[in-house]
Amino acid sequence: VQYSFKEVFGTLVAQKKLFDVVAKPLVEDLIHGKNGLLFTYGVTGSGKTHTMTGSPGEGGLLPRCLDMIFKSIGPFQAKRFVFKLDDKNSVDVQCEVDALLERQKRDTMPVPKTPSGKRQIDPEIADMINVQDHCKVEEVDEDNVYSVFVSYIEIYNNYIYDLLEEAPFESIKSKWNNCNTPLRNGDFIPPQSKILREDQNRNMYVTGCTEVEVKSTEEAFEVFWRGQKKRRIANTQLNRESSRSHSVFTIKLAQAPLDADGDNVLQEKEQIVLSQLSLVDLAGSERANRTKAEGNRLREAGNINQSLMTLRTCIEILRENQMYGINKMVPYRDSKLTLLFKNYFDGEGKVRMIVCVNPKAEDYEESLQVMRFAEMTQEVEVTRPVDRPLYGLTPGRRFRNQAFQEELSQKLVLRGGPIDGEPEEQSVLEMFLENFPPLPACELLDINDDQTLPKLIEVLEKRHKLRQMLLKQFSRAVLDLKAMLQEFDCSVASKENHVKVMLSEKEKTIAGQKMEIERLEKKIKTLEYKIEILEKTATIYEEDKRNLQQELESKSQKLQRQASDKRRLEARFQGMVAETTMKWEKECERRVAAKQLEMQNKLWVKDEKLKQLKAIVTEPKNEKPERPSRERDREKPVQRSVSPSPVPNAPPVRLRHRRSRSAGERWVDHKPPSNLPTETVMQPHVPHAITVAAASEKALAKCDKYMLTHQELASDGEIETKLIKGDVFKTRGGGQAVQFTDIETLKQESPTGRKRKSSPSRPDPPEEAADSEWTDVETRCSVAVEMKAGSALGPGYEHHAQPK
Repeated sequence: VQYSFKEVFGTLVAQKKLFDVVAKPLVEDLIHGKNGLLFTYGVTGSGKTHTMTGSPGEGGLLPRCLDMIFKSIGPFQAKRFVFKLDDKNSVDVQCEVDALLERQKRDTMPVPKTPSGKRQIDPEIADMINVQDHCKVEEVDEDNVYSVFVSYIEIYNNYIYDLLEEAPFESIKSKWNNCNTPLRNGDFIPPQSKILREDQNRNMYVTGCTEVEVKSTEEAFEVFWRGQKKRRIANTQLNRESSRSHSVFTIKLAQAPLDADGDNVLQEKEQIVLSQLSLVDLAGSERANRTKAEGNRLREAGNINQSLMTLRTCIEILRENQMYGINKMVPYRDSKLTLLFKNYFDGEGKVRMIVCVNPKAEDYEESLQVMRFAEMTQEVEVTRPVDRPLYGLTPGRRFRNQAFQEELSQKLVLRGGPIDGEPEEQSVLEMFLENFPPLPACELLDINDDQTLPKLIEVLEKRHKLRQMLLKQFSRAVLDLKAMLQEFDCSVASKENHVKVMLSEKEKTIAGQKMEIERLEKKIKTLEYKIEILEKTATIYEEDKRNLQQELESKSQKLQRQASDKRRLEARFQGMVAETTMKWEKECERRVAAKQLEMQNKLWVKDEKLKQLKAIVTEPKNEKPERPSRERDREKPVQRSVSPSPVPNAPPVRLRHRRSRSAGERWVDHKPPSNLPTETVMQPHVPHAITVAAASEKALAKCDKYMLTHQELASDGEIETKLIKGDVFKTRGGGQAVQFTDIETLKQESPTGRKRKSSPSRPDPPEEAADSEWTDVETRCSVAVEMKAGSALGPGYEHHAQPK
């Protein structure tokens, strides 16, 4: 079996190569403000957790992603609490003063602090995060500040639990303490499951999930390892440490631009970009007959397989919607795993999947299913959202501000004070020196020189005048400054009075607010007590809800089994009813046919008795004188007869056919193969007829009359022929139907078998004997017996041909 993938790695591939091909592009997208999702998928024991976490000395994908992120944004990280996440999956930016207050408040709180990078690293994980690759993103926006937040959850039995929650959480904690006595109810608090919600941007997030701000790779991985110890694992037949839940480690990167001066963060929430990278370690699919799972392990395996099947169904429906251009609903809500990452499947980020395959022969069938699903996921394409443009600010603000600060600090070090006044004073002195007249040469080379000193005296007088003028200006400026200072003192005094009045009012307001705060604190304590009670009640209700859900599931399964049993019984009873109905219908038909045959036999017996009685009555008696009233009775049979009296030793009669009353139309003469020729003198003959052995639609379409020849044995053992006639007409559906309207009965009888013998003592006269024999033949060989539809002798017949 062949499968095609984007990249195939061997069993000896290094973690660095796998990271460069699969995870490095996702980290680059994360720093550029795009989301990413990375799955590890495969059968139990195929190496998913090892691929994600790594081993001592060879870190996996997760520590390498963290190392690349912090090496890329290291010099551009913001101080703690500058970015602040809220409970609605959004981020706010704070000024430096608010962030400082948050840090001081955190330092005074007794809660355990976030591990810092300076503390001693756990030797268990020190080798995993010691990555020497120095991999970093080259194109990082230097005018932005960044903060990293991490969270760690697991999806266990389709419930979401926070692995970083500080509440006591030990999934395999014993119910017995060291003294072999049972624990009290207060010693163990079960974890509370979290709820998935949708934010204002229609992105899914876990409410109340702990998100920790980290500043280094060591700090982030230590947070991950703290949650990893709480993750549910168990020993199965296939894996000694099998993951019983799906774990999701989310790295959120918040970034915002600096202001125009390049000194502080821009205080605009619209400019904050929040991107995230989710690293998902899926639990392995497994079969219960191979793991020999029972109890909780079997239930865990069922939930794991159900969530993976939902993931596969969502991918298949996305592929169908893409291939056929339809808009079929994707069942994201059938599982918490697919609902959490619904936005990624809708195009909110890049999705990568690492398929881990174990070459063991026992995993052959499961591996085929895994690779078939993974190959299908490559065919799904989703639309990517357009990147959000930022406001245009001057690039290079950070470095210009840093250079300015460095230069300023250097000048402060060199000059020991502020540098703003010195240039101004220097410029004033230079102006004064420029206004003074230059001094002439003061060398006296000749005793009789009378020009140098006068010139020098003149220049010094000018300088003295200028100095006096400057002194006057200076004194005038001093007076002005004193006046200004007096005015300023007056204004300051008035402002101080105003401030004192305002302060007194503020103090009153503060006193009122303190009283309000005390009242609110009391109210808060009361509400906290109520909340504690409600939380306990909610815990109890949650447990009751779980029990009721389990009971509901068992009841629903029982109802389903009862419904299936009911359907089987209904099907069985319907079959029995149909069989019994068919049996009784056949029995009724048989009884009706037997009853009809019995009635016909009785009717024929009565006819024979009447004929014999008629023969006895009409037989001439010579002992007594004939009465005139009997003459008419004796002549009646002679008048009824239409056939001549038989002549002894007559020549053989030519076979003649009696013309049927239906001649003139076109007939279908249906003679079954079982008919026997009677070889009688008078035979029914239908001209222009189509003779068939079985009724056919083709023959019925060509004719308008139909005749069926039917033979059966009469009560006296002779063959009785019935000609069943009907009309052919077309039906609405395009076929032909036959409505039977007439039955003509032909019966063969021997004239000598029923002949009445004369008395031996008194032989009959020849004429009378001939007359008697003639009458007997006429009585026993009637021409025909006609029966109309609906008569008392039997029902009409109707035959419907099958339409085309």
